[in-house]
Amino acid sequence: MNPRILVVDDEPHMTRMLLRLFRQIPEAEVEPCLSGEEALEKLSSFSPDVVVTDIKMAGIDGLALLKQIKQFDHTISVILITGYGTIEMAVQALKDGAYDFIQKPFDSDHILHVVKRAIERTKLLRENLHLKTEIASYAREKLGIIGDSPAIKRVLEMVERIAPSDVTVLIRGESGTGKELIARAIHQLSNRRDKEMITVNCPAVPEHILESELFGYVKGAFTGATADHDGLFKVAHGSTIFLDEIGDISPSVQTKLLRVLQEKEIRPLGSTKTIPVDARVIASTNQDLEEKMSQGAFREDLFYRLNVVTIYVPPLRERKEDILPLANYFLHKYSEKYGKEGLSFSSEALDYLVNRPWKGNVRELQNAVRRAVLLCRGDTITSQDFSEKTLPIQVDYFSLYLEKPYSQAKKELLESFSRRYVEELLLKTRGNVTQAARMAGLERQAFQRLMRQLQIKSSDFRKE
Repeated sequence: MNPRILVVDDEPHMTRMLLRLFRQIPEAEVEPCLSGEEALEKLSSFSPDVVVTDIKMAGIDGLALLKQIKQFDHTISVILITGYGTIEMAVQALKDGAYDFIQKPFDSDHILHVVKRAIERTKLLRENLHLKTEIASYAREKLGIIGDSPAIKRVLEMVERIAPSDVTVLIRGESGTGKELIARAIHQLSNRRDKEMITVNCPAVPEHILESELFGYVKGAFTGATADHDGLFKVAHGSTIFLDEIGDISPSVQTKLLRVLQEKEIRPLGSTKTIPVDARVIASTNQDLEEKMSQGAFREDLFYRLNVVTIYVPPLRERKEDILPLANYFLHKYSEKYGKEGLSFSSEALDYLVNRPWKGNVRELQNAVRRAVLLCRGDTITSQDFSEKTLPIQVDYFSLYLEKPYSQAKKELLESFSRRYVEELLLKTRGNVTQAARMAGLERQAFQRLMRQLQIKSSDFRKE
């Protein structure tokens, strides 16, 4: 659109002079107003990029007009002109949001330059606002990142800032918070989006296989290596590689991953040659990597290479205002999927959703709503429909997971089983870890490690 300038001054000769001056700007549309009241009336119909206004006017003066313009549209750049200015007045005007403060008599070239800069400022602000709206819309519609809480808005703002770069990102947060969705958002908003993001579920790949999967191997590197095999880093050349749950990789793989991050090259197993790779690395973890470093289980130099930019995805309990928007999103999604349109939540179901702790975060909420949609017999979902005890096993283990890739379904099922198993044992033993470990047939340390991975605290069960 052509730049639009609104000139406000109750002296007709000054208004005419400014109109002639600003019409020198190529394709500019300039409108005059002889009062602050008239200017407010024209804001909606004219939609200016810049308002140039005198301060001393009868009725609504320039300072009062400035405040009302900023309430109407904060992207409009307002330039104040006065013949009676003081330093205090200028400081106050800038605090109230004025773009610039010019005293009479002014130089025509100077004010023309200021207005041109103000036009560019408004343009940039509106482009940035449009981009944020697009990001929020994309995150909601394509990725299912739902929420208007300050916490999730901060996450999306960080995604917006870092996506265009190639900086390495570490995404931290509890299981089920949506770390992979954030990684996909970064990739889709980057310059690498034309190529598919490569996802590696580190805990799901056996240690002795992970190295060859990541870096590849040459024929004869080991028994069974009958042909060369490209590693996932090579496949991700020009794209993004997402290393999910990076805290679980072995020390030997950590060492080789560090080389990739430092040198931007890989050496396939059995090869003496290195291959340059251009893959952006995004990693995630639900573990306390600082504690693992103190125990010698995670390399410090690798941590600092990964931790260039950190995004913390908050658990659902820290953004409770997002629970109902998320629940309604999943309700619409699964109602449509299972041909049960028109479903709604009862008031007791809404209370249940808001007050449940959701230890499994968004993933647990998603599965709970999906279950309720499947189990609901009428048009209204009640709290009874969320009861896991009424859910047939075949629905729990097949209908809910069959649509997902095998590795993802397996990971979620194993985590769900492990969480339920550990919680039931701790509930039965009233938080006695030693007794629970013995009942599970595990060493106490192994049971505690499992609790840490699932972020389960024995103290929660002692209270009960």
